[in-house]
Amino acid sequence: MQGRGKVMKRKDGKLPFTAMGVSSVIHPKNPYAPTMHFNYRYFEVEEADGNTHWWFGGGCDLTPTYLNKEDAVHFHRTLKEACDQHGPDIYPKFKKWCDDYFYIAHRGERRGIGGIFFDDLNSPSKEEAFRFVKTCAEAVVPSYVPIVKKHCDDSFTPEDKLWQQLRRGRYVEFNLLYDRGTKFGLFTPGSRIESILMSLPLTARWEYMHLPPENSKEAEILEVLRHPKDWVH
Repeated sequence: MQGRGKVMKRKDGKLPFTAMGVSSVIHPKNPYAPTMHFNYRYFEVEEADGNTHWWFGGGCDLTPTYLNKEDAVHFHRTLKEACDQHGPDIYPKFKKWCDDYFYIAHRGERRGIGGIFFDDLNSPSKEEAFRFVKTCAEAVVPSYVPIVKKHCDDSFTPEDKLWQQLRRGRYVEFNLLYDRGTKFGLFTPGSRIESILMSLPLTARWEYMHLPPENSKEAEILEVLRHPKDWVH
């Protein structure tokens, strides 16, 4: 359950726990408007000795079909400004964590251009950790909505739409094979499966051994997905 993989045991093998969170995934129709995902959550687990363990987790990340450097800089700078309110070392740490977490190992690519991601946050205090999570959540709208407004009416071709569908195939692969939240939900008794899988795009596509032409705009985004960039310096 925890990202660190800490094992908590009880004689009967069961642990009472509380989990709550808010999540959103937006998959725009326009290939030039990027997908955005955010999730912020809280867990509390009671061990056999009565001790309670709590932690926060979450993050926010961007998955563009095509790379727009201005959008990438805006998104990351907005998240960095939120993190910097709680310490100068937070954004670099959680940015790298995001790049590492959303890695599709069998493809050698990240799902998107990252953002921030963290788990097992239980310091310096519950109140301060919650204030940090709240600050990050409040940064979601200003980090993303201006990008959507900028591109929602952009013209696009059938070829652009095809590339979007291929990239959404990668999104599906990550969510079903690697995503910790999806696995947690699917293995939690009584979970609503439709709610767990609703983060997937409505449609996706796969083509055998597909590679974009060299120096194309499709190849440009692939380069960034394979080699994450620092967008704020």
